[in-house]
This record gives sequence, structure tokens and C-alpha cells, in this order.
Amino acid sequence: MDDHEPHAFSRRFRGFLPVVVDVETGGFNHQTDALLEIAAVLVDMDSSGRLLRGRTHAYHVQPFEGANLDPAALAFTGIDPHHPLRPAIPERDALQRLFREVRGSLHKYDCTRAILVGHNAFFDLNFLNAAVARTGIKRNPFHPFSSFDTATLAGVAVGQTVLARAVSALGMNWDTSAAHSAAYDAEKTADLFCGIVNRFQTAFAASLQDQADYAETD
Repeated sequence: MDDHEPHAFSRRFRGFLPVVVDVETGGFNHQTDALLEIAAVLVDMDSSGRLLRGRTHAYHVQPFEGANLDPAALAFTGIDPHHPLRPAIPERDALQRLFREVRGSLHKYDCTRAILVGHNAFFDLNFLNAAVARTGIKRNPFHPFSSFDTATLAGVAVGQTVLARAVSALGMNWDTSAAHSAAYDAEKTADLFCGIVNRFQTAFAASLQDQADYAETD
């Protein structure tokens, strides 16, 4: 008989494990434009139920064959996809490495599915799903259409929707010179997400108690 008690994290978001993802791309069209960088930041939970930024896994990605590279997008991100010293790997390799880490975190916290957290999350999720479809990967740990959008959460919590302003509104540092790399933006988005969720920890605990009380009287 299995006496394993599921980790508290598995109850926080109904079995979903939030994983923060940021992508840098060769344009805005997830079907035609290159995926150039992808970063995932794992989210941890301490013994008191507070969320913490965990490890970052980031990869430079080779443009897929026939991918569009918009010069304006490259100028904005500062990425040179063809730089000889750029340590880029194929999309499939990047996704397999990233998904392996996510599945390990799912197991650690007894969660059933990862849910993408992003700043304007639909953009990152669309590029992730398009890359999964191109590469034919079958074991995608992320929910295919649900996500947590920190632009929306920050708008509610601190009245800001721009990532840099929302991070600053929570009293965190923002380095403009480091922005627009997938790893940095994902880490700051993770800090933002954890900071907002932790603000609601007391309300969440009260909700759990209300549910328990209701179940006893039902």
C-alpha cells in the first residue's frame, strides 16, 4: 500500500505545476518565424507554501529549415542567428532537454501537468506548441492551451502590465541591458509570478479552510 502523501504543491494549482517560459524569436508569427532562444525557469515551494524561483534551463536554438528571420526582430533582440560562436542546438534537442527537466519537477512535486507561465503567455505558448509540432515530439509535459499570464496578474496586483515596470513595482531590480535574453526575461517573470502568488498566500489558506469546513457540514 502506498502511504506517500502528495506534496502540497500538487494542491496549489489543481495538479498543475507552473513553469515559466520565455522565447526569443525571428518575428511574431509562430508558424513561419524562427525560434532562436528558449528558457524555462522551474518554480519551487518551501515548507511554508511560498513559491520560489528555481533552476533556469536556457538554450540557443538553430533556426528551423526555411524559417523567416525578420531584421527588425533581430535588431530588437540583438541576436545574430548565424554568429560562429553562438552555441545553438536544433529545436528538437532543446525541447527534449527542457522537457526532461520539467518532467523531473513534475515528479518531485506530485503534479500531473506543467502549465506555462509567461508575460503575454499566448506568445510563448504558441511558439512552444509550433516547435513541438515541427519536431514531432510526443511527450510534451505542458498543457496545450492553458497558461498563467503575468501581464494580467501584474495588472491586477500592482497596476502595471509591462514586465520591467511590474518587476520594479514589486521592489525588484531590473537590468535594461540584460533584457531580451530568454533566460533573463524568464527569471524576472518567475520572480514576478512568485511575488504575486505569495501575496495571496493568506487568502489561499483561508479558502482551503473554508472548503474543509464546507465539506464537514455537507
